[in-house]
Amino acid sequence: MSVQLFSVRDQLTADPAAALEGLARIGFRHVEPFGLCAPDRPATERLAEVRELRTALDAAGLAVSAVHAGLPANLGELVEECGELGADTVFVPHPHMVAGPIPFDEDTFTGVAGPAGPAALDAFAAHLGAAAEELAAHGLRLGYHNHWFEWAPLSDGSTAWDRFWSRTGDTLSAELDVYWTVAAGADPAAVLTALGERTLALHVKDGPAEPWQPQTPIGTGHVDPEQTLRYLPASVRWCVAEVDSTDLDPYDLLGGNARTLVERGYARWES
Repeated sequence: MSVQLFSVRDQLTADPAAALEGLARIGFRHVEPFGLCAPDRPATERLAEVRELRTALDAAGLAVSAVHAGLPANLGELVEECGELGADTVFVPHPHMVAGPIPFDEDTFTGVAGPAGPAALDAFAAHLGAAAEELAAHGLRLGYHNHWFEWAPLSDGSTAWDRFWSRTGDTLSAELDVYWTVAAGADPAAVLTALGERTLALHVKDGPAEPWQPQTPIGTGHVDPEQTLRYLPASVRWCVAEVDSTDLDPYDLLGGNARTLVERGYARWES
């Protein structure tokens, strides 16, 4: 089990030490930080914040499973920030976090059926594929983390998601967000089967499977984790609890979801 720190972003802002200690009390021993190499912040400021986070994680007895990060023009900045946290895996959480040959955003996927066609998507896939090769030389694995917009339909019956993965090269990995996959109308089990050994981690949560609607405990929404998790490839290293939005206490929801996954045998606590 790991936990995405975005789930307690407000608590981290208010009191980082207390926020991390709260996750450790639940039983988490690994976390997935977010915001590394954010394109709107100076490199020196980001690095100082990463070092502060490392100190706070050590104090709470927490290690890093992977990070969510942008891709700066200078990939050495990403290598340095990951080194400070002891991270060996990076997931790009959104196209706008990538400094590439052209601006990338949701339209990179949703615009493929429009007048501009797939040029931006193909450039995005090529850019991430090349970055994955470059980062591998530094001991880092690069992956992409999905939301719902990646499954924009194409005229041939396929999707922007299919086109993206067919053009990245084999070095790029995946972190499949099961919840957003369902929200997109895709079958997570089929997606996992297609990705195969490229999948390194999963985000598992439940709720109405609609963008930014309050999420709820596993088993109370539109996601069937058991239908999905039985198809896990051996490459999956982490099951990550996350809360994007909820009306419940985020610690209660994260803890309950993690315990459910552990009790059902899909994940385990790391000592």
